[in-house]
Amino acid sequence: MTRAMQSIFRQSGGPRRLVLALSGAVFAGGVAGARADTVQDWWHDVTLHGQIEGGINANPARPANGNNFGAFIGDHANQAQLDQVTLTVARAVDHSASTYQIGFNIKALYGADARYYEIAGITDRMMSGRYQFIPAEAHLDVHLPWLTRHGLDMQAGILPSPMGIETLDPATRPFYTLAYTTQYSTPFEHVGAMFQWHATERFDVLFGVDTGNQVSFGRGDDNDAAAGYFGLSGNGFADGRLSFTYLGRVGPENAVRALGNRANSAQRFWNDLDITYKINNRLSVTGEFNAMHDEGIRADTYSFVSFLSYTLTPSLTFNYRGEIYRDNTGLIVTSFLDNNAYMRATLGRPADTQSAPPTTYGALTLGLTWHPLLGHGVSLFEIRPEIRFDRSLSNTTPFNDLRNAGRFTFGGDAVLGF
Repeated sequence: MTRAMQSIFRQSGGPRRLVLALSGAVFAGGVAGARADTVQDWWHDVTLHGQIEGGINANPARPANGNNFGAFIGDHANQAQLDQVTLTVARAVDHSASTYQIGFNIKALYGADARYYEIAGITDRMMSGRYQFIPAEAHLDVHLPWLTRHGLDMQAGILPSPMGIETLDPATRPFYTLAYTTQYSTPFEHVGAMFQWHATERFDVLFGVDTGNQVSFGRGDDNDAAAGYFGLSGNGFADGRLSFTYLGRVGPENAVRALGNRANSAQRFWNDLDITYKINNRLSVTGEFNAMHDEGIRADTYSFVSFLSYTLTPSLTFNYRGEIYRDNTGLIVTSFLDNNAYMRATLGRPADTQSAPPTTYGALTLGLTWHPLLGHGVSLFEIRPEIRFDRSLSNTTPFNDLRNAGRFTFGGDAVLGF
């Protein structure tokens, strides 16, 4: 966390008071300039959206423990599962407005994916089966017409991590499965506040503060220190074809139960740079560069992920993903073998896991997205088959019960939105 962010955090008395103070100030400002929308108009813009996703990740090697090593989404080999049922209530804000804007987003999620996106102290002890519940999002959104033409945006509450290309929402990512970089070198969920200052027409400054990756307060925290983001995004380059986002993150992320009091000061440094170039109306490419260093467990990862998307027809898209991922110690890439193992490990508690030696992983994924327009209240329908090949590039055997250097999986999912 930068010194400026530490100062904001201390002076506010922590994330809770910071959020309440800013929320109160903005609400007061909004009321003072209340010539904008009436209360009835404001509620008229509230939307309700539902989405269902289910999939399967088949592994011909049939690992004895039933687990696809290194996979969070589709971790159970050869078993169809309900990944997500989500319900979202939201009121969007106009980020380009010259007036105060107040909105919100509340997304409830039930399914197999929730096991990896829990927040300790909120829902991590609510359920113990494969299908669990989380509030994937619950935040206040505020647009402040301050400093520059397009002002400052704030989100405060339960937030998805802004780092990386792939997200929890299957409708925003090209594949069913996730890259190693997404799973092991970018955070998932936060309790805190994120800010986006629209400095110019092309550049946004990004910063934020939170309690840590997937932890909250009190018994739901893994250490006694906060963490935070800083970064920059740009768009509109090369005739509008090129955009980028860099996000850095600093803060302790290890549990006191595991490392003792050293966990409060041992920093984890995350760095993620995403660059997207739209070659034409049908073809776009994206590159993600990521590096992470953890002082507490003395671990490093380095990775590069490339994406390509080509529109074959208005309803059919071809997708490619290639990745090189280095786990320098073997402490990062881990499979969690029971339903609550991931969150138990996050808090430094004993957990049933499987790891491999230090390995450089290569992964190639090819897939299709069929997304016809159905109408009749269906806002989204997608079927996404994929074939994926993972291989150790460093003479280790991490796959299929630590027997094989490589692994084929054949997966896919279906997404229905309304």
